[in-house]
Amino acid sequence: MGKKMRLILSGLLIMGLVFAAAGCGNKADNNAPPAGDSNDARAKLVVGSETTFPPMEFMEKGEYVGFDMDLIRAIADAEDMEVQINSLGFDALIPAIQTGQIDCAIAAISITDERKESIDFTEPYFQAGLIVAVKADNNEIKGLEDLEGRKIAAQIGTTGADASNGVKEKNSATEVSIFNSTGEAYMALENGVVDAVINDHPVTMYYVNTEGSNKVKTVGEVFAAEDNYGIAVKKGNTELLNKLNDGLQKIRDNGTYDEIYAKWFE
Repeated sequence: MGKKMRLILSGLLIMGLVFAAAGCGNKADNNAPPAGDSNDARAKLVVGSETTFPPMEFMEKGEYVGFDMDLIRAIADAEDMEVQINSLGFDALIPAIQTGQIDCAIAAISITDERKESIDFTEPYFQAGLIVAVKADNNEIKGLEDLEGRKIAAQIGTTGADASNGVKEKNSATEVSIFNSTGEAYMALENGVVDAVINDHPVTMYYVNTEGSNKVKTVGEVFAAEDNYGIAVKKGNTELLNKLNDGLQKIRDNGTYDEIYAKWFE
């Protein structure tokens, strides 16, 4: 093979290698994710809630809705987080936080000293209080003071249950029935199984004005008015606690909180 021919072949070989390398490079570029994709995914916030507590949280048309649901989504959005709602029994929420099954819980959870021994709370986001509900035709029970010796119902793990047990402590003849949901407690009331239900004021008023209309009424004054709701997180999780408090303050400042409140209570 002549020298000139060898030079030509060598040149062709080099050009082939260059094009092959260029081809490989183009293929890799085509398969690579678009720039910035790895940063687009938002952190996921796994939220536990007891979703049978309208208007705070409940299921409607296959979706979790309610004041708390709108609130936690708005807070998460303000902090650039994505929300995943896990529906759990109310008494399962704190254990789920402690074991890491969920990141936080929002379910009209009253901030109490006892609960603060196990979990941390955000700043209060809602002032609730308790109220007594009876059947619409009941004219004997006029308030909390008339419940001694009667049959009372409440939801498990709630401040309403604590108040009911407090009545029983004053009069052992009082019968307290604890249900897994407020719906079950109200059903027991409507069916005459119990004489009264002690429950959170906003939730009771929602029921009286919707499903319980003309069947159930409230009596007496709102009590335990210092009862405030907070979002619960694992004890010591200050990073998440600060983010939730920051998001809550942001939606208060920009008017989103007021919009959500008006949607459900005005």
